[in-house]
Amino acid sequence: MNPTIRIFLVLKIICTSILSGEVRTPAIIGNNMVLQQKQENKIWGWADPGESISVSLSSQNLKTTADSTGKWMVKLAPMNASFEPMTLKINQLSYENILIGEVWLCSGQSNMAWSVGNSDDSDLEVMTANYPGIRLVSIPQVGTQEPQLDFNGQWEPVTPRAVINFSAVGYLFGRKIHQAMNVPVGLIDNAWGGSACEAWIPRNRLEQLKVARPFMNSWLEIEANYDPVAVQERYERQKTNWLKEVKKAKESGEPRPRAPKPPRNPLTGQHLPANLFHGVLNPIIGYGIRGAIWYQGETNSPRGHAYREVFPLMIQSWRDAWNQGDFSFYWAQLADFGKELIEPASQQWPELREAQTFTLDKLKNVGEAVIIDSGEGRDIHPRNKQIVANRLVRHALAKDYGMNIPHQSPRFREMETREERIVLFFDHVGEGLYTFDVQEPLGFSICGKDRKFVWADAKLIGKDKVEVWSDSIEKPIAVRYAWADNPVCNLYRKDGKITLPATPFRTDDFPPVTLGR
Repeated sequence: MNPTIRIFLVLKIICTSILSGEVRTPAIIGNNMVLQQKQENKIWGWADPGESISVSLSSQNLKTTADSTGKWMVKLAPMNASFEPMTLKINQLSYENILIGEVWLCSGQSNMAWSVGNSDDSDLEVMTANYPGIRLVSIPQVGTQEPQLDFNGQWEPVTPRAVINFSAVGYLFGRKIHQAMNVPVGLIDNAWGGSACEAWIPRNRLEQLKVARPFMNSWLEIEANYDPVAVQERYERQKTNWLKEVKKAKESGEPRPRAPKPPRNPLTGQHLPANLFHGVLNPIIGYGIRGAIWYQGETNSPRGHAYREVFPLMIQSWRDAWNQGDFSFYWAQLADFGKELIEPASQQWPELREAQTFTLDKLKNVGEAVIIDSGEGRDIHPRNKQIVANRLVRHALAKDYGMNIPHQSPRFREMETREERIVLFFDHVGEGLYTFDVQEPLGFSICGKDRKFVWADAKLIGKDKVEVWSDSIEKPIAVRYAWADNPVCNLYRKDGKITLPATPFRTDDFPPVTLGR
């Protein structure tokens, strides 16, 4: 054959192959994945417009056709949990080692992203991480206003290598479900340290929320005025001056000056509204899940009052996007952090915790893990992730898997004023209220009509009541409990050897310090 003709034919074959394109799926669908049991599971991807798609798994055989844009989707019928590895075939694609079980999304900011390798007993947790029935996948951090359809990642069975950098709370939560229910578990980690709740919500939803306007307006101004070229030029000048100062310091023997930090584009970060909804959530929306666990709020603490509406909106916007009903959503309330107060005072973190608790009354299928006793005053990232995971998984085991175990923390119900004392009534007390370490309840403050709170004395009366008073307050009107960034408090419910801390609360509705932010 003429060499020219041969080259032409080879090029024609290559071009035809490129133009036709192969059937493909997003990274969330692939080898080692876990499909959610007992519900339909969407399998989707892209191909040439009009191309026929054949999908098979076990005894299921489905067919569809790519639409005019090349998109296609099928729904696998519900299946029971199975450790038997399966093969998913999609035209020329073949995905191996697929299991059917329970799938949970692990999201939030740095305390959810905090890795197994940086948590308590990391050596033990890593060396014992050999669970082929638990599968992990992490979503890269992409902040953008453009909805992402895919990501760079893959499912992996749990091994010491795979787990060391994975979310500690997520892994420990999933491991408990795997062990308690004896089913495969899939865990999706898309947490991003320092992320704002608003970044996880579509803009068209936030724009309808009055309390979100101050935050939205501040970002509109940044978007209008941010000049990446000018910022980079300023950094280059700073770096040039720094290099000169380094040279001078070296010659004079003085300490080396600190280098300027390279600029970070705020428009591609984890705070801009909708950035994370589009960047790290959108690529997995529609993948079958049992529910989500969430550990976030530190970044939103200056806007704690607005979080009363922002947080429920986020949960609802996720559920609406998934179109999978009111899937379970459980969160960790903020732990204790910062300096202990000498005298009662208003602070931001209690108001954020209050907003988290209020969400329990606004949505179905939600739960709160109170961890007010597990933080570290000098570190915003407490290392004891085991206790956080355990309190979260209690909600899942009780509500999703029907286990009769304690899972709800005591919560203030109502109060009665009895002369110079106030009696507080609680729900979810289990076998009864209990005080840790010492007999007297700690963490209560009380005020009169002047609204000036003082530390209060308190005692347990009966199974579900606490009496609170102060000799300096003749006519008390309100009580607060654990109302500080880092409170000293010790009220729990007790069920045998199991204790769960009481939910921080206030009986008053005085204007919060974060109002209007």
